[in-house]
This record gives sequence, structure tokens and C-alpha cells, in this order.
Amino acid sequence: MTDRIATVTRDTAETQITVTVNLDGTGKAKFDTGVPFLEHMLDQIARHGVMDLEISAKGDLHIDDHHTVEDIGITLGQAVAKAVGDKAGIRRYGHAYVPLDEALSRVVIDFSGRPLLTQKASFPDGMIGRFATTLIHEFFQGFCNHALTTLHIDNLRGANSHHIAETMFKAFGRAVRMAVEHDPRMSGVPSTKGVL
Repeated sequence: MTDRIATVTRDTAETQITVTVNLDGTGKAKFDTGVPFLEHMLDQIARHGVMDLEISAKGDLHIDDHHTVEDIGITLGQAVAKAVGDKAGIRRYGHAYVPLDEALSRVVIDFSGRPLLTQKASFPDGMIGRFATTLIHEFFQGFCNHALTTLHIDNLRGANSHHIAETMFKAFGRAVRMAVEHDPRMSGVPSTKGVL
């Protein structure tokens, strides 16, 4: 099995981002993004996805967090797509339910080659600290569009916005982990088309 490690740099007038991902890591994480709540959520992806993640970002945070959060999602998606490669031998589909106290979320992912996000979550608060909850959708949309995944995220219940967000990110990490795992019974690409 070849190493499934990728580094991608995205450099725009708004952000400069570098992401390194090791899909077969141990959950180690190192972040320098200037967006503390997002770093807390990225740590959930690394830990529960059992992947190593290193992300550095410089963005126009003097305006707001939007460009930085969205572009981290984009760059992470590109890095994961690069690390997965041609998708031969992976499970392709992944899913997870994760609770945190009163909150419960479900995430289902397909490394289909067809980007689509459906996210159903209602946050009681518009802000978690200084982090706008609307940016969660922007992060996952960026990831989907560039990892070329179909992604369904549903918060099934919850009263605390932090708990709701955390269950979504933890479930996402676990679903990705399942989807990119090697299936010992799958020798080729998991599609009747022969390509994803």
C-alpha cells in the first residue's frame, strides 16, 4: 500500500493556506489558522478520522473569518482528493452517528466524483464565541466541491450550538475514515463504471 499523504497550497489575494493530510495517520493535528473555534473542529476531524492534519493559514481576518474558513475547506478537500488518488480499493461510502450530550448528528459521504452538499442543521445561536455558525456550511461546501464528494450532514437534535457543531465535525471525521479505508475484498475502483 502506498503512502496516502498529500500537501496542497492555495494562494489567493484573500488567503494563503497549506494543508498536509495523512489518511493513514494516528490523529495528530497541528493548526495555525487564526480561527480558534475552527481549529477545535478540525481537531475533531483529525482525531475521529484517525488522520494526521497540519494546516496553516493566513487570511483577511481583519474583514471576517469567511474567506479563511471557506478556503481551508477547499484546500482540505483538494488534499484529501490528492491523497485518495484513483480510489481503487477504498470502501467509497462512509457514515457515522455521533452524540454529544443532547445533540446528535448523522453524516453520510460518498467519494463519488460528484460534488453535492446537503446540510440540515438549525443552530440556536448565530455565533459560537466569535465564530459565525453560517461558516460551517461554507467549510463543508468548499470541501465537497474540491474533494468531489457527495456529503449529507443532518443534525437530528440539539439545543447547544457548540454541541451541534461538534457532533457534525466528529461524525464527518468518522465518515471520511470509513469511506477511505481499504476494503480487502475490493481490488479495483468501487463503481460499475470503473472510474470515480
